[in-house]
Amino acid sequence: MSRGLNKVMIIGHLGRDPEMRYTPSGRPVASFSVAVSRNWKSSNGERKSETEWFKIVAWGRLAEICKEYLHKGQQVYIEGRLQTRKWEDKEGQQRTSVEVVANEMTMLGERREKGMSDDLSAETPPPEMDEDEFPF
Repeated sequence: MSRGLNKVMIIGHLGRDPEMRYTPSGRPVASFSVAVSRNWKSSNGERKSETEWFKIVAWGRLAEICKEYLHKGQQVYIEGRLQTRKWEDKEGQQRTSVEVVANEMTMLGERREKGMSDDLSAETPPPEMDEDEFPF
């Protein structure tokens, strides 16, 4: 049996509040960015740091939860899969974007509201979409 694996797990801080949109069929989709930083010492003892930014997309109920509870600067755990999208911009240039399609989200680093679950998952995976239906 031949199987593949496409799984991403990141812990970082939101770079902006989630933006909510809806597909023409009414399905909610939230998008936001997460910064993941790492620090190390170089071979000569100099401290180094770099930050990697990830585009995150959440669908359905998970999108609604992200929009309601996440905010810029908050630490979050995201689990999902990598997805590459290609499109043509207004000037006719071919563009490519790599994003994490989230299926789990856990709020970290601060106290959550009473009764709010720590671990939130999408109820169903997002359907495959045509480029025409993608909201951004």
